[in-house]
Amino acid sequence: MKISKLILLISFIFSLISNQLMADRLKDMVSFAGIRSNQLMGYGIVVGLDGTGDSSLALTLQSMQSTISQFGMNVDAGSLSGKNSAAVMVTADLDPFIKVGQKIGITVSSMGKAKSLRGGTLLMTPLKGANGQTYAIAQGNLAVGGFGVEGADGSSMSVNIPTVGTIANGATVERMVEAPFINSKNFVMNLNQGDFTTANRVSEEINKVFGPNVAKALDHTSISVRAPKDPSQKVSFMSLLENIEVEPASPIAKVVVNARTGTIVIGGDVRVTPAAVSHGSLTVKVSEDTNTTPGQTLYDDAGNVTTATAATTEADSKVEAGADTASAFVFDAGTSLADVVDAINAIGTTSADLVAILEALRAAGALRAQMIII
Repeated sequence: MKISKLILLISFIFSLISNQLMADRLKDMVSFAGIRSNQLMGYGIVVGLDGTGDSSLALTLQSMQSTISQFGMNVDAGSLSGKNSAAVMVTADLDPFIKVGQKIGITVSSMGKAKSLRGGTLLMTPLKGANGQTYAIAQGNLAVGGFGVEGADGSSMSVNIPTVGTIANGATVERMVEAPFINSKNFVMNLNQGDFTTANRVSEEINKVFGPNVAKALDHTSISVRAPKDPSQKVSFMSLLENIEVEPASPIAKVVVNARTGTIVIGGDVRVTPAAVSHGSLTVKVSEDTNTTPGQTLYDDAGNVTTATAATTEADSKVEAGADTASAFVFDAGTSLADVVDAINAIGTTSADLVAILEALRAAGALRAQMIII
């Protein structure tokens, strides 16, 4: 009897969720506090390179000497060569809830003079967290997507980046990161884009599904949700919670301008108050030329030269100025984004002209939006 009631309850919950066709799932809108990945980093040696290593780099030679000494051999660093070895940094992300013995992917990046890591093998490398403790051990053969070639005359060519490689499942987890999920009395959800209206809607939709006072908005970013007391019910509760759909509030009206690339993004809620815009351009043309006057030679009746003059040159500069016919258009009250775009496209402006028009509208107080220059 209890099972049938539970099935009916779950069916009712998902029927409520499926009715909101234009909404977003909570799992796409929020992140849960305490459920996060952690960055790991380690220093290691890549061996087996085809002469593209660090060569005589002191750091690499010292690392090779230290590695060999672990096997009871005493080798002088001066007798070693690093042509087939490279000093590298190894990085990885330790996902939440990952257990001891599981595998994670790693990225290996050269930090010396190595020209390529293609064909190399990473030796056993401890990966440490921010607290200095070792959480994983990395080792394996690198997969390098780039390559480089060099000619005898010093010319070279490279495709992609040959000094960075990856190893899929290249590290084994040796230590877990404790997560407060099981012992938490409340789950805190943080909106990816903070908004008071959206936070309020999220808490309302959760309370519609699970009952009153289960969720409450703490601020414009965080919503606290009361968790089940029984730890065995928390996973199923989270499964239902993250699939609840909520219609997010309309974002703040913004105009974002990338000054480096000329990219302009205008938000859908941008409005313009009544304003008139006149757009024209002043053209100044300067041309430089040289006029040459040929010399003259005069002869008498006997054919003798009586007068001779040399050729002369003089500069001839012309400056022309004029303005093209200005294009003007009027924005009425309540003008929408589509009207703004249609009007500006009609006069054939460039991105620089469009930025100038938008800045002028903002300076005049007619642009009802935040203008962000990046």
